[in-house]
Amino acid sequence: MNSKTWQDSGAYFSFKESNIFYKRTPDSDKPKLLLIHGFPTCSWDYYKVWDRLSEKFDLITLDFLGYGLSDKPKLKKYSTHLQADIVESLLEYLNINSCHVLAHDFGDTVFQELLARDLERSNDQKIYQSAVLLNGGILPEFHHPRPIQKVLLSPFGILITPLLSKSLVRRNLTQVFGKDTPPSDFEIDQLYSMLTRKGGKYVFHKLIRYLNDRRTYAQRWTSSLQNAEIPLAMINGHLDPVSGKHLVDAVRVKIPNMIICDLPDIGHFPQIEAPVRVLDAFFDFHAKL
Repeated sequence: MNSKTWQDSGAYFSFKESNIFYKRTPDSDKPKLLLIHGFPTCSWDYYKVWDRLSEKFDLITLDFLGYGLSDKPKLKKYSTHLQADIVESLLEYLNINSCHVLAHDFGDTVFQELLARDLERSNDQKIYQSAVLLNGGILPEFHHPRPIQKVLLSPFGILITPLLSKSLVRRNLTQVFGKDTPPSDFEIDQLYSMLTRKGGKYVFHKLIRYLNDRRTYAQRWTSSLQNAEIPLAMINGHLDPVSGKHLVDAVRVKIPNMIICDLPDIGHFPQIEAPVRVLDAFFDFHAKL
C-alpha cells in the first residue's frame, strides 16, 4: 500500500485550525485499537500489519501535527503534550471512550502521557484498556539518540533541516534497522515523500524537541507505566542502537509489570522489519487478556 492509497482511505479533522490526518476501519462492534506512530515517520509505518489487525479490531490511527499527511505549521513549539491533546481530540471526535493501544518510538512517549492522564481520571472515565509498545525510549536514561538527532536538537538544527536529502534519510534510517532487514527502496520513497510533504523538513528541528520532554517529565512518564492498572507489553528489536536490548533489559528491572517479547535479530522498526512476528506476539498478548 503506497502513501497515496493510504491517504485516500483516510480523512481529516480540524484541531486548532490545523488539519490532522486520520485513518479508521469501518465502525464495528470489534474492540477498538489505537495505533500511534513515532519520529520522524507517520501512521503509514503500520501498513504491513494493518490488514491482519483489522480482522480483529476496529483500527484508528493518525499523523501527529507536523508529521506525515497532517499539516506542518511553523509553530514556536511542538510538544509531547500537544500531540497527546490531538490524540484525545480525535478519540472525542470519533466518539471513542475506550480502546487498546499499539505504539512505537515517540508514540510510546505520547502514550505515557496519555496513560498518566488516565491514571488521574476516575475509574468510570478511564480510556485505555491495554498497550503494546514497540521500540521506544520509555526510559530516557537508557535511550541513545543518534548523532543526527543530537545535531537537530542543537542550535544548529535549523541549519541542518534544509539538507535532509533522501540519501541522508536513507542512511540514518538504515542504521537503526536490523542488518538483515533494511528498509526497501519503496519504503524509503514513501516515508521520505510524507516526511517532506508540506515543508516537513523545515519543522524537523522543532519536532525533535520531544527528547527534551522525555527528560523533563521522566518521573511522571516512567511512573505511569510502573503504576499502570492495565496490561502492558513491549515487543523489542534488540539490534536497535537507540532503544534496543540495552533498553529492554532495563525495562525488565524497572517496569516488571510489563510483558516482554524479544526479537534478537530485528532493529528499531519491528512492524516493518518483522510484521508477522509482531502480529503473532501482539495476538498472543491479547489472547491472554
